[in-house]
Amino acid sequence: MKLVDRTIYLDFLRRHKDRQVIKVISGVRRSGKSILFQLFREELLASGIPNHQIIVLNFEDLRFYDLRDFRKLNDYIEERLVSEDTYYVFLDEIQHVPQFELVADSLFIKPNVDLYLTGSNAYFMSGQLATNLTGRYVELEVLPLSFSEYISGVRDEDSLKSKAELFNDYLFSAFPYLLQTKSYQEKIEYLQGIYHSILLNDVVARAGTPSPDLLERLVRTILSSIGSQVSTNKLRNTLVSQGVKIANGTLENYLDVLTDSLLFYSVPRFDVKGRQLLQRLEKYYVVDLGFRRLLLPDHQEDLGHILENLVYLELRRRFSKVYIGNIGKYEVDFVVVTDQGTYEYYQVSETTLAPETLERELRPFHSINDQYPKYLLTLDVIQPTANYEGIQKKNIIDWLLEGREGK
Repeated sequence: MKLVDRTIYLDFLRRHKDRQVIKVISGVRRSGKSILFQLFREELLASGIPNHQIIVLNFEDLRFYDLRDFRKLNDYIEERLVSEDTYYVFLDEIQHVPQFELVADSLFIKPNVDLYLTGSNAYFMSGQLATNLTGRYVELEVLPLSFSEYISGVRDEDSLKSKAELFNDYLFSAFPYLLQTKSYQEKIEYLQGIYHSILLNDVVARAGTPSPDLLERLVRTILSSIGSQVSTNKLRNTLVSQGVKIANGTLENYLDVLTDSLLFYSVPRFDVKGRQLLQRLEKYYVVDLGFRRLLLPDHQEDLGHILENLVYLELRRRFSKVYIGNIGKYEVDFVVVTDQGTYEYYQVSETTLAPETLERELRPFHSINDQYPKYLLTLDVIQPTANYEGIQKKNIIDWLLEGREGK
């Protein structure tokens, strides 16, 4: 199997190695967190760290089921800290251990423990960990493959394909395992397995006893609304029109659980003029387009919203703060806030070759009275780049590969 180049994630682990801070890796199931830890442990061994100083526990492995008791887990690790040498402790899928933060806190204060955690839902970050370990951890979110990473891992027989052909393959799904598969049926079956695992382990377990049919309808409704502003009332009315009765409070709980599972991201609107978040009409984007293909196989012609979802995920990889832009009566697809506190603006369109489409996409930019970068991303191969009074047009495929060309 050809390894995928995930240098950005490995660099994060390398950068924080041996520092007194807990390393937390979060991300949707099967996005590659465990493989990332495996690659990093191989680097530790290659650097001369003895195997007995590396402690590895995956809480989805039934061999360690009893260690889901936080006291037993702490005792198990303590028994293996037999010298003053540094021990590298990897706790995978830690959300299965109730009160795991007590163990993390206890290990954190030991001078000879370097602690690494992974989890597959946002609840363990926004809940126990964030509350009890504030200031003692750094977090990295692992997403399914970027297009650049995808290209680095394609099979030899696919390496001669054009960028456009590879991009078309990439639109199917970005989960790493699918690079090893060939048949459509195998890909769909794998996506089905991930989806059911998320629903069973990360959604139903926290949502009480929801109706599977209701959850499925809700997920399909959100998927069909990708790129559109939604509200609880709008979602509820859509479900009611399908014959489903649900209270607003119950619906809001289900939405929270679906985003906590990292199946969806809820993206708030940002008032560009007032530089503040707005409280209503957010948008939802799915963590991997494969779920849209799985559950809405008849909606693949909606390329504009598919591209918008893809660009959101890439911006999320590059920036910690990504919002929907609101500028008076206009909307900018995305506003990002950089680590330096500056802003960037993005519009996404399948094509802007028609003059009226170009005018429509540029109009929101003209309403923004600052000098921060503004980008128009399209799939155009005719006039793929241009500059409209400082607004930079780029081809989406080339933009996704920025920083990779020439490697």
